[in-house]
Amino acid sequence: MTAIEIKEYGDADQLAPVQRPVPDPAQDEVLIKVSYAGVNRPDVIQRKGLYPPPPGESDIPGLEISGTIVKMGSQTTGYAIGDQVLALVGGGGYAEYCTAPIGQCLPIPKTLSLKEAAALPETYFTVWSNVFDRCELKPGETILIHGGTSGIGTTAIQLAKAFGANVITTAGSDEKCNACLELGADLAINYKSRDFVEESKKFTEGKGVDVVLDMVGGDYIQRDISCLGTDGRLCFIAFLSGSQANVNFMPVMLKRLKITGSTLRARSRAFKAQISQNLKERVWPLIEDGKLGPLIYKTLPLNEAADAHKLMESSKHIGKIVLKLEK
Repeated sequence: MTAIEIKEYGDADQLAPVQRPVPDPAQDEVLIKVSYAGVNRPDVIQRKGLYPPPPGESDIPGLEISGTIVKMGSQTTGYAIGDQVLALVGGGGYAEYCTAPIGQCLPIPKTLSLKEAAALPETYFTVWSNVFDRCELKPGETILIHGGTSGIGTTAIQLAKAFGANVITTAGSDEKCNACLELGADLAINYKSRDFVEESKKFTEGKGVDVVLDMVGGDYIQRDISCLGTDGRLCFIAFLSGSQANVNFMPVMLKRLKITGSTLRARSRAFKAQISQNLKERVWPLIEDGKLGPLIYKTLPLNEAADAHKLMESSKHIGKIVLKLEK
């Protein structure tokens, strides 16, 4: 099969098509003939040598796919050969065939195409786990989402609104802010021209937000703490501007704040299977009712994976970038 290999750690041009053997599924896995594969920021970080795959996972990048089951492990149930599914995987998505744990597979929502389905798993699993499970966002609360036009951001805006929250988001241009508003955000702040701390306090009439979802880190950390109100929760899912900062933690005590964070890739299959079940029960009906869905910015063929990574790193995209494998 054709797959995209990281020749050596470095820039996007280190991604190259190669021939690899078709993988064989383990007892609790299925083999999927991949139609589309989503491109995510963790793929870029892996390419740079900073996010290695967990033990036992493929070194081929790619964490989310859609396609058709062509082979099943001996301990898999609930699906059949020929079924079309989407799946969260630990690696191997940039390839014509990819194995996936059965518990991390989900049916394609009836309102979505295979291309759209491939843009769901990584961001929906991540947002659900962090915003709703870890930070327990409730109806009527206010969440501040950084990077509103990223794959995570566009997903978080829609999910938070669908479950009754008020949404503030940040983005780097007026065009991107308008895109966030069209997705349902109540307030979109151009962080290059406006202070998101001041704007968040104004929106909440001085109360502060209940949850902050941050993928930036660095000097945002202290500002996030300033944005939060009493009993607020701050969740980190990445540190694009660095994981270290000089922080005054006194407000954490005074406002009884909770600071948390997580990475999804290394978590157990049982943990991810539970998220999968939650999504199927609580989110899939909303997608099929047309209330949620992925925002796809661009689709490129598999052999242009390097260009997809360059686009990701440019931050020009609004929504998801997807690789096409089906003929």
